[in-house]
Amino acid sequence: MLQNWLKIAFINYKKNWLSTIINLFGLTIGLTGFMLILMHWNDEESFEKWNPKKDNIYYFQTYYKKDNSYGGAISVPLAENALKQISEVQDYVLMSGTDIAYKMTTKNKTAYQQGGLAASENFFNLFPFKLVAGSYKDVFKNDNNIAISNVVAKNLFGKTEVAGETIKINTTEYIVTAVYELPKENSQMKPDFIFKPAEQLKNDKEAWGNFNYGCFFMLKKGADPRSFEKKFLDIIMLRAKINSKGAGVTPQQFIDTYGPTDSLLTPLDRIKLHSEMTWFGKPDFKSLMILFTLSVLIVILSAINFINLKTAQASQRAKEIGVRKAIGSTKSSLVLQFLMETFLICFASYLLSLALTELLLPSLNKFYNKEIVMSDWRVYFYSFLMVALVTVVSGLIPALYLSNFKAIETLKGNFARSKNGVWLRNGILTLQLIISSFFIIGGLIVNQQVKHMMNKDLGFNGKQIFQINFNEDNNGKPWLKYERLRTEMAKIPGVESISFAEAPPGTNSQSSSNMDYLNTSIQARHGSMDYNYPQFMGVKLLKGRWLDPKLSSDTINNALVNEAFLRKFGWTDEQAMKREVRPGFDNKPYHIVGITKDFNIRSLKSEVEPMIFFHYRETTWKRYNVGNIQLKLKADDIDETVKRLKTYWQNNVEQGYPFNSYFIDKQFAKTFETYQKQQTLFTILNAMVLMVALLGLFALSSLMIEQKLKDVAIKKTLGASDGTLIVGLTKQFLWITFIAVLVSIPISYYLMNEWLKDFAYRIDMPVLPFILSMILLLILTFAVVSIKAYQATKVNLVKYLKYE
Repeated sequence: MLQNWLKIAFINYKKNWLSTIINLFGLTIGLTGFMLILMHWNDEESFEKWNPKKDNIYYFQTYYKKDNSYGGAISVPLAENALKQISEVQDYVLMSGTDIAYKMTTKNKTAYQQGGLAASENFFNLFPFKLVAGSYKDVFKNDNNIAISNVVAKNLFGKTEVAGETIKINTTEYIVTAVYELPKENSQMKPDFIFKPAEQLKNDKEAWGNFNYGCFFMLKKGADPRSFEKKFLDIIMLRAKINSKGAGVTPQQFIDTYGPTDSLLTPLDRIKLHSEMTWFGKPDFKSLMILFTLSVLIVILSAINFINLKTAQASQRAKEIGVRKAIGSTKSSLVLQFLMETFLICFASYLLSLALTELLLPSLNKFYNKEIVMSDWRVYFYSFLMVALVTVVSGLIPALYLSNFKAIETLKGNFARSKNGVWLRNGILTLQLIISSFFIIGGLIVNQQVKHMMNKDLGFNGKQIFQINFNEDNNGKPWLKYERLRTEMAKIPGVESISFAEAPPGTNSQSSSNMDYLNTSIQARHGSMDYNYPQFMGVKLLKGRWLDPKLSSDTINNALVNEAFLRKFGWTDEQAMKREVRPGFDNKPYHIVGITKDFNIRSLKSEVEPMIFFHYRETTWKRYNVGNIQLKLKADDIDETVKRLKTYWQNNVEQGYPFNSYFIDKQFAKTFETYQKQQTLFTILNAMVLMVALLGLFALSSLMIEQKLKDVAIKKTLGASDGTLIVGLTKQFLWITFIAVLVSIPISYYLMNEWLKDFAYRIDMPVLPFILSMILLLILTFAVVSIKAYQATKVNLVKYLKYE
């Protein structure tokens, strides 16, 4: 019996070779996309799985009810009191800096090392890297202890057994207490060297409001993180009681005004995708789910092709089924036979998709900067499960439909007059075209949004502005280094002007604090700068004046604010010019002397935040944040000027360090990369969807038009023109397309509007994509169907009329 089924299957594959190829091709494309996105998702979910203590380690986040936002940082007193007062807490670790770079000198060599981490002393209790040399016991007991990876050890010393050796960083000598091996598995925590920021931790010991640290808590085995969050409210109140006195408000008013109002713990192995905010950035699980859903939709489209083509072929197999039923075949045996025919195609597609996935995987790795390999059993399992699901869904519906034919009717030739199959095919085709219409509309809206962001006025001019970042801090006085270089580098040919800003566009280096005015407070970003920086960047002044180095008040406590600062306080320009604010980082009032037009420093996905700008010397501690020099280059000889700057820097400023530099406009352009990648992926998926849908439409229209060739021959004999016949054959498909687009419009509007809500600077929902979707799909439908319709007008009349 099985052998007989296989023979029948291959006869039908050969007879309907076009639909067989389209089914095979469509499902192969769909499964390939599904597997690639699934591998990307599995890779993202695999972060931190290596850590044996992962089930008890959680990342700490704060919640601010006032702004309905999350923060990924904590202060030292909050963490210390959580350990003392919350019984569920066993240990914690703080991080104050990642990807730190230093020039390191040993008795063997001098080398520039990147990837450093500043962390509190219990780091290895929570992240137990494999120990290569030394000991984790009291690893950071002394302030000048350092732990290094085996890679750094080999680079600096030529061996890994280097516990007790000395490394000189700037003027400080560090003792190597441990050498470790980083996990080969995925992890966001892969520091090449680790040290304790002892002085910083000491200074921040009583600084309740300095949220300058990322924090991981390790809870006791079986402890409930929700219980921690409930008890942490008492720590928040403790901070409010201490700090509210100086603010002149009650503790509860302090919490409501300054926050945080609550906390959130996220398991270590879920922070990459499922946290709200971390030290490593904000996850983007939503985009990943959109991609995965789209890949599943492509597989669904392939299944729709199966169903449509199988039901369209029903008339060809009607007599076969009638004969088999007449000689005793049961309904269940017919269903099994048709399921087997579908499974053979699906399994062949599965094998082809495995090969295609392997071919495309290097491109995916390059696109996402990953090193994924096809070794995860879940990829094979879930993709095969998808094949089984497609087999059941796309095989069972036609199988049940075909097996329900009445033997007597099919043998009499009455099946052709049945309309049941027509309604099924038309309904499924409509669903396929609804999905295709959504992809066209969505793709056009994504392109418009990305284009809108790329063309938006940023409020500054970063062209020809070249930034060089400091690697050395001039023996702890980086501001003096900047002031010396500002004078010396102005003499280099091609340099037009020079300035500095703590918060240059395209970076997240700025800090924030509360800004108080009477009983009102807002959270605002602040960035120290040189006097001329706004003019240097082409920022527009709306009210007041710029800072002036000739005015003594501008060197003490005068400041500029942006429009967003005023909006947050609810002030007019005139009101702002008469007021002064008290920032949480200083004990003196700052007078507002100028208001700038808003300009974007971070990604355009976020709104311009309230910002206050002042000279870096106004606050003693801000001087230590001077970490770059920015130069505006003359347009006539930029390449040669950059070469001169590099030569000067490496010979006279930072010998032995890399030339860490970039143009501001190119650095800011990197904030668009995520959305450009989304645009690229959406375009690729859009093309795949249209390809699968149109090929299915072509095969379906071919089968349905073939069934009408006798009608075509009769009409042509009666004098119908080719144009009339083509319109008559395509009209049904055009109506289906028109209805499908109408149904897709409200669905697409809702889904794309939800996507646009994530952007602070978004386009208004455009009308053109909906109109273009209608026009494009109607044109494509007509083009695809009319090819077969035109061929139908050239039929041999004698062949189809000789029996009439």
